[in-house]
Amino acid sequence: MVQKGGITMTNFQTVYQRSFPVSPDGDPYVQNDLGLYTHNHPVPPADVATRRAYLVGSGIGSLIAAAYLVRDGQMPGENITILEELAVPGGAFDGSGDTEKGFIARGGREMGQHFECFWDIMKDIPALEMPAPYTVLDEFRITNENDPNRNPCRIINHQGHRRDAYRMGLNRKGQLAVLKLLFARESDTYYKSIEDWFDEDFLHSTFYTLWKTMFAFEQWQSLTEMKRYMHRFLQYMPGFSDLSCLRFSKYNQNDSFVVPLVRWLKDQGVVFRYDCLVHDLEMTITAHRKVVDTVLVRHGDGTEERIGVTDRDVVLVTNGSLTECTGYGDMDHAAPYSTDELAGWELWRNLAKKSAVFGRPDVFCADPDKTVWESISFNFIGADHPFLRKIKELTGNDPLSGRTVTGGIITVEDSSWCISLTMNRQPQFHGQPEDWGVAWAYGLYPFAIGDCVGKPMLECTGEEILKEYCYHFGLLDQFEEIRSRTKVRLATMPYITAFFMPRGKGDRPEVIPDGCVNLGFLGQFVETPDDCVFTTEGSARTAMMAVYGLLDLDRDVPPIWPAQYDIRALLASAKTLNNGRLPGGRLLARLLKGSYYEDILPS
Repeated sequence: MVQKGGITMTNFQTVYQRSFPVSPDGDPYVQNDLGLYTHNHPVPPADVATRRAYLVGSGIGSLIAAAYLVRDGQMPGENITILEELAVPGGAFDGSGDTEKGFIARGGREMGQHFECFWDIMKDIPALEMPAPYTVLDEFRITNENDPNRNPCRIINHQGHRRDAYRMGLNRKGQLAVLKLLFARESDTYYKSIEDWFDEDFLHSTFYTLWKTMFAFEQWQSLTEMKRYMHRFLQYMPGFSDLSCLRFSKYNQNDSFVVPLVRWLKDQGVVFRYDCLVHDLEMTITAHRKVVDTVLVRHGDGTEERIGVTDRDVVLVTNGSLTECTGYGDMDHAAPYSTDELAGWELWRNLAKKSAVFGRPDVFCADPDKTVWESISFNFIGADHPFLRKIKELTGNDPLSGRTVTGGIITVEDSSWCISLTMNRQPQFHGQPEDWGVAWAYGLYPFAIGDCVGKPMLECTGEEILKEYCYHFGLLDQFEEIRSRTKVRLATMPYITAFFMPRGKGDRPEVIPDGCVNLGFLGQFVETPDDCVFTTEGSARTAMMAVYGLLDLDRDVPPIWPAQYDIRALLASAKTLNNGRLPGGRLLARLLKGSYYEDILPS
């Protein structure tokens, strides 16, 4: 934050902008950090060919960082090593399965046009299926522009009845509370929860139902992060009721993003090493410098390895883990909820002991009961499956047409588990039979007692969870047929929303913490000015900032798209929050009628 005249301003040019930034008055030019002028090819360090990079973890942030090291840092691929605990790359961007067990993805990410850092690298990664010169970005855009996303059934209740979600249902007090949150300094929200700020009427409004299920917020979680989301995605509010603001990949996100990215990195010579758990870094820490000397690796057989690094090398750490301790279940077995093994948090905890600049991991991982939820992959078999027929009834879309199906989640607002279900374009997986429909679902309140099965979600088998869904979708009378033609895969994730825990300044490390010479942080537990977590873009931004910072590359990091300062976005969002009526709309229409700015008012 920049201090001017004693007032805190939302101004991050000093963070993201390297291009000549100021007017004769010493002020940054507005949006000087946007546009093609900043899309230059940076000059790499003179010694880059002799430097090495070690990336801890192979999640999307780490993979993108490796790509930036190659493309913009011009580091030889063979000098880059990715150290991964598991046997496959991708981290939480997973997706796998077969016709015997069924297909599964633990989650998916809602995408948008203005993921500036993510699309910046994906525009240069060869497409999964399309021939050269097409890229991942080209493939994604062509898919979405030829099959626009729209959800015609965002909310259901009363056992499968669709209800309109256009009116947000906020009273004046709730609307004022939103405005006050937008105007509040971020520091005023530290360690506060959503329910500390908003009253019960707000928490039971249509707006909050859409919000919490779209972004997976729970009311005891971070007000700070909710504020960031409101600023970051202000332009999406008019599309909340039908999710027309979102874009989705053709296949699951492992196939759509991880597979082509890993393929390209390997073609560049990047080294992937599996069965490598990095549990600590040996460092030399003095008053003004923090240098990694050794990377400590533990293998599955218990053996240890030491990797020496110099102060000219690069070490990039993905700290924390959303999917640590994932428990898996199926039709006949509940997915265990266990927090006994915390290997994914061990490295961050060890680093935090060395210096306060590395943050406070226990703020996020000490109370998994507040961060756990369960996801479900339903495999519906047969074109005439009753659940596929119900989805077609609710949406008007053929689930097996290859085009948009639900267009995002359908939420059951009167479910005690707060369940949602989405079916994206089919097939979602390579190898998926053409008459299978694979849907992803989750429950936000897994400790609540089910409305049909009478037990907590976390104690339920796949069959029991399927029965609960059948009840809420009005299909309970067809359950036996549905059960016989469905495969269910479960995943309980104790830390899936750990990044949403109430926090304050210093709880998360900076991308390049103070004094660090060869160490940067990646992923969802890193402080990135103005940006938010639980997004693909958040991981990509940390990757770009870390690589550009440690290699001192002369190219701007794209700022957050400035929709929150765009009067058109502000007016359209105000109309949405006020149940489709723009506050002061008649007065504004009279003032602007016949002027150049008349068309800024939302229709």
